[in-house]
Amino acid sequence: MNTSQSSDMLTPQAKKVLKLQRIQDFVFHKSTLFFALTVLFALIGIIISLIVSAWPALSEFGPGFFFTVEWDIINGKFGGLIAVFGTVVTALIALLIAVPLSFGVAVFLTETCPVPLRRPLGTAVELLAAVPSIIYGMFGLFIFAPLFAEHVQPALAASLGQVPVLGYLFTGAFNGIGILCAGLILAMMVLPFIASVMRDVFEIVPPILKESAYGSEQNCSSLHKNRRDRRHHVGSWSCLG
Repeated sequence: MNTSQSSDMLTPQAKKVLKLQRIQDFVFHKSTLFFALTVLFALIGIIISLIVSAWPALSEFGPGFFFTVEWDIINGKFGGLIAVFGTVVTALIALLIAVPLSFGVAVFLTETCPVPLRRPLGTAVELLAAVPSIIYGMFGLFIFAPLFAEHVQPALAASLGQVPVLGYLFTGAFNGIGILCAGLILAMMVLPFIASVMRDVFEIVPPILKESAYGSEQNCSSLHKNRRDRRHHVGSWSCLG
């Protein structure tokens, strides 16, 4: 029996309901498509806005703007290497600290945490992820940075500051305002968000894969598949954070 014959056998009331459902599906599909395209267009608009706003500086100083450190207001010579370097290094420090810790938090909440504590601890992580970044910045500037300068930075400068390459992170005045301190504060800021997303992804892993991964060496294929499925999302979690 084909579709047309099945449609002819429906009652008028059933046809009316079917037609209404098709209209609702069409509206829902187009609405979700519109929202998805809105996000894409917003991203494109942001990129275009950044290019337009930065074009005067790029046309004036050229590509050398990203590779010079000079910032001379009087002579009108500017370079953005310091800002670019600081942003990249602090982001790397934050990711090196936050990603392993977030992974551990997510595994604990989904695998080993007692059941009565999973919901309150998970809610606490999500609440921390919802805190605006300005709050973390103010906390770092007025509370964490002074404590870091007084108690942590002198000890690090005396020990790790002598290492040839790594020692660069521990040099300078003990005022708490530096690349290492900024990286630690940034790690505090992104850690709850990455941990929250990791936990959500771990919770949707099929139980059969988890049970296979917990098995002996006889289930190596399932274990590798489970690891591969999770590792596929690590880059996305970090970028979102």
